[in-house]
Amino acid sequence: MTLPATIHASAVLTGRNAVLIRGSAGSGKSSLAYALIQAAETGLIRFARLVGDDRVHVEAAHGRLLVRPAETLAGLIELRGLGIRRVPFEPLAVVGLLVDLDAADAERLPPSGESSLAGIALPRLAVAPRRKALPMLIAALRSADSGH
Repeated sequence: MTLPATIHASAVLTGRNAVLIRGSAGSGKSSLAYALIQAAETGLIRFARLVGDDRVHVEAAHGRLLVRPAETLAGLIELRGLGIRRVPFEPLAVVGLLVDLDAADAERLPPSGESSLAGIALPRLAVAPRRKALPMLIAALRSADSGH
């Protein structure tokens, strides 16, 4: 087990596992997190609840990557044009998918991608700059090999 590390990312629990969303400032991490929550409310996916927005703590434990919200930000999400809003949140989740926004290495037909974080290998979805992430992410979550 490693010590928790704080990273700039958002995380949303979608079923059994969380989606960890990384990207540069202004890349749409919070927007994608909130869009996932809305997708569950409209039935596109079964369940989605915020774990953390902007900063999360990650740690490897027993071969899995755990994610928690930063204490001061628990239950808060930034919605562009509205500011900071309070939403229901999960205090802990196991990461099952890593999403990298504005990824320079995104390919049209990528090989199965994995990335390592805190020594844990995770499936990775690389989203190219100026591409809409939500349709790709929903397709990944709803496909048989997504682990969700």
